Amino acid sequence: MLNRTLDRQTDLFSKSPVIQRDTEYFERNIGSVRTAEDLVSDRRLLRVALGAFGLQEDINSRALIRKVLEEGTDRDDALANRLSDRRYRQLAEAFAFADNAGPRTQLAGFGAEIAEKFRRMEFEVAVGNQDQALRLAMNAQRDLSEIASEDSGFNTKWLRILGTPPLRRVFEAALGLPQSFAQLDLDRQLDTIKARSARQLDLSDPARLGDPEVQERLIRRFLLRDQINSIGVQSSQSIALTLLRAAPRAF
Repeated sequence: MLNRTLDRQTDLFSKSPVIQRDTEYFERNIGSVRTAEDLVSDRRLLRVALGAFGLQEDINSRALIRKVLEEGTDRDDALANRLSDRRYRQLAEAFAFADNAGPRTQLAGFGAEIAEKFRRMEFEVAVGNQDQALRLAMNAQRDLSEIASEDSGFNTKWLRILGTPPLRRVFEAALGLPQSFAQLDLDRQLDTIKARSARQLDLSDPARLGDPEVQERLIRRFLLRDQINSIGVQSSQSIALTLLRAAPRAF
């Protein structure tokens, strides 16, 4: 149902007063931003910039965001490259404050580009407030296509999945990976996700993630496992509540 009505729902959501005010302000003022300090100093601009990449929770981490933006991604030791969450790299690349040619904030259409990403991400957040699994599924549909189309190596694509928290959660749930999976060293995580994807999803090459059938197989498996886990939790809580009610009271 969400897929069938997605365009209409996102359009209605984007016309809400709060979203319109934020995006109009961003498009009107982002052209005057020339440095990372300019951006992090304006909370309204920063809210849209971070929200476009799903990093809205970092709104108060101004020092971190400034460093990510100022260092860019060209150097191997740049902060964005050292952080495991690849969304920081995407943020730094999008704004390009470290580029010799100057930041992308000066390009025509840049404000509209980021504003559109922000609208989509905010809609996903709103969906997540009702059902977090659906938000992760929507996020996965977008990210999977991007990863599949990237001009990068086989293992690099798998590492991108492991380094993108929302997408990682979808794979971990769909493949039935335990919480302890995150404690393994990166090489073992890589080997495990590759082996399980091949066995359970018939997915050996991550370049196939752009195929709608492959995406649907992954997302259906994720949603099914999430539903089963939710039922299990609810059942456990119900049993515990029943036992507590049946227990004799002590006076």
